Amino acid sequence: MNASFLLRRVFYGILLMLGVVVLNFLLIRLAPGDPAVVIAGEMGGVSEEMLAQIRADYGLDKPVLVQLGIYLGNVLQGDLGQSFFFNQPVTKLIALRVWPTILLVISALVLSITAGVTLGVLAARKPNGLMSAFVAIFSTIGYAVPVFWTGIMLIILFASIFPIFPVEGMQNVRLRDANPFVQAVDIAHHLVLPAFTLAVIYLAQYARLSRASMLEVLGSDYIRTARAKGASEGTVLFKHALRNAALPILTVAGLQFGNLISGALLVETVFNWPGMGRLAFDSILRRDYPTIMGVLFFASAMVVIANILTDLSYRVADPRLRGR
Repeated sequence: MNASFLLRRVFYGILLMLGVVVLNFLLIRLAPGDPAVVIAGEMGGVSEEMLAQIRADYGLDKPVLVQLGIYLGNVLQGDLGQSFFFNQPVTKLIALRVWPTILLVISALVLSITAGVTLGVLAARKPNGLMSAFVAIFSTIGYAVPVFWTGIMLIILFASIFPIFPVEGMQNVRLRDANPFVQAVDIAHHLVLPAFTLAVIYLAQYARLSRASMLEVLGSDYIRTARAKGASEGTVLFKHALRNAALPILTVAGLQFGNLISGALLVETVFNWPGMGRLAFDSILRRDYPTIMGVLFFASAMVVIANILTDLSYRVADPRLRGR
């Protein structure tokens, strides 16, 4: 693999992250409202002297550009500031919340790609069959239904009618002292509904996209040649056709990773999942600027890393790109 390509992509990613930090800082500072008033309200009273002291303590009395320069310097040192509301370092808050979000997002991504591509491949075998019709209908419904509505319906179904899965939190508090295997099973049990809720809309999209890509590839000359040589249908579909049809799927997967993270905010709120989405929701309500910017920073970093991995996956899937 070309090392210069990877270094170039990392360099562009760093520049992009710098732009994201500056843009997030300025947009949040331009938003109406005064965090000093919120902080003073949490302390039980509001006075001009108290507001002035709070602004001085948190550096809110300085010009915006001065605050931006101080913040950029701190970010370069790995310091994302102190939370106004939680009164803890933002880095510590995110470190506690980032892994549940990563677990939820990766699980939803794997589920949506695996199930969606499988449905698309099966539908492409018989374009006019029942499976193809099912994929078309399911894709339309899955893509149209809001993610929070799906979550609420699943909660009603599996909390009131069929109490099979937990509908809140990430772990059973009674199992926190259990052995690691029992804890892992418990987390997986709690993960089913949030991951499925987040995956449904993208599963439908991958199913339709993989069906269309497979139909295009299956009409190629090399597919007919493979079948003429006596290759089995499974070999033709999954070894020859799917590998070439995977490039559009990889593109969409990389582009949709940011949407997955934003969708995780709603899913985590609905299911009370203790991730960054829930932290961002609480911080927005309390105008906790440092925490909001810290969450946006980590979310942006995850998207940049996902895009770099997508580019690398392209080179693995298509040998023609490896020398570029």
